[in-house]
This record gives sequence, C-alpha cells and structure tokens, in this order.
Amino acid sequence: MVVLGIDIGGSGMKGALVDSVTGEMLSKRHRIPTPPSRKPKEMAKVVKEIVDHFNHKGPIGIGFPTVIKKGICKSTGNLHKKWLGVNAQELFSNATGLPVTVINDADAAGYATMNYGSGKGKMGLVMMITIGTGLGSGAFYDGELIPNIELGHIPYKKFMKIESWASAAAKEREDLSYDKWGKRFNVFLGLVELLTAPDLIILGGGTSKKYDQFKHRITIETPVIPAELRNEAGIIGAAAAAMHKAPKDFVVEYPITETKVK
Repeated sequence: MVVLGIDIGGSGMKGALVDSVTGEMLSKRHRIPTPPSRKPKEMAKVVKEIVDHFNHKGPIGIGFPTVIKKGICKSTGNLHKKWLGVNAQELFSNATGLPVTVINDADAAGYATMNYGSGKGKMGLVMMITIGTGLGSGAFYDGELIPNIELGHIPYKKFMKIESWASAAAKEREDLSYDKWGKRFNVFLGLVELLTAPDLIILGGGTSKKYDQFKHRITIETPVIPAELRNEAGIIGAAAAAMHKAPKDFVVEYPITETKVK
C-alpha cells in the first residue's frame, strides 16, 4: 500500500510516499518550514500543502511532537498552547479530506526502526530516542509499542524539562560543540537508564547522523546505537501506523513519478 507519511517537527514538516509493507520510501522528501506560530490552523494548512504536492489521494500517517491519545493532543510539547485538547486526527482529516492516523513522533520513529531498521528482532525493553527540537522517546517491549513515553519532559535544574537543556535545539541555540553537547546528552541518557533500565537505546533524528562526533561522551552501561533509518524514520513509521487503520476504500496503488530514494 502507498501511504503518505508526514513527520511534524518544531522547525520543519516533512512528507514522503512510503511502501508501508516494505518500509521503502518511494519519493523524495518534501519539506516545508513549520509555521512560526505553531498553531493548529496554520499547521493544518501546511499538511494540506504537503498532500497537494504529492497529489495524494490515500491514507496519511502523521508523527506528531506531543502526547497523542486517541488522536487528541494531551500536552503542547514545543508547540502553541492552543494544541492542548485538540483532536489532531480530526483536524488534519478535515483539512485534507482523507483518512489520517496521528501518533507521537518518537513512537512513529521507533515503530519504523523496530519493524524495518536496527531494532528489528531486538527483544526486551528498547528505548528509541529522537534528537531534534525536543528529545522524543518511544518504548518497545519485545517489539510491542508502549505509547507516549515522554522522557524529554523530565524536570531538570532550572529548566522546565531536560530537553530544553540537552536537545539539538539547545545545542544550536548555545552554539555548543558536539563534545560539550554530548556531555549534556549523556546526562539525559543516564536518567533514561535510571528510570527505565532498558536493554538497548537507539538514537534517531537528524543529530544521530553525527553520532561518531559525540559517542565518546556516552558513558552509560546500556548499549547505544544509531538508527539505520535516521531522519526518515518518523515518516516511514507514521506511514506504517496508518496502514493498519486505513479504510479498504483508500488502499492506493499508483505509479510514482518521482525518483525513488536509495
């Protein structure tokens, strides 16, 4: 099934067509900056723009950067306060006129990694950490998702949440080297290890591409590896999640006109 996967972040909203069975991206990513307001109506318009870019007529999966329960935003994350209590699934469905599945973005990245990437076949408790504007976290036990584990929201020192101090956004804001930022990120991983005692931690998001530049700062006992799918995991995982909920009438198989991503 061809599904449009969309990964919504604090700085950018990215989409691509995905084969939800194999996890293969069938098109290049299309990225639009997240509206500065980060409000619901403005962001719904961008989702519609991404759908129109691909001329997509089938199911859509969206990875969203906050706690999502039955399609409803249970916290605002790094978005506008107006998102609290909004039925994001309904909002995006109305904006596009298509069936939409919305899940937490780190859960989406983890779902892709556990089904198609470096987490496939890994048993026990596996934590997926996505490094971006915030610090997303997804938990899997014997391959099954435990939804909405938001460890980036752990209170830390004078910050309201540790992701304000140890995310990629904090690194950029304070112009930190990977060496200095890596020390902060290791503190966060230490708390993850203390609270969850995982068997494996997998790192995703754009910053995971630079793992070699900060891995010398990671001193926790739990094995830590970068995700193979890297920054595409959110798109692929969101698409795969949508596959399980799409109405049969929206099963779409059509020729892809864009060059496949290798």
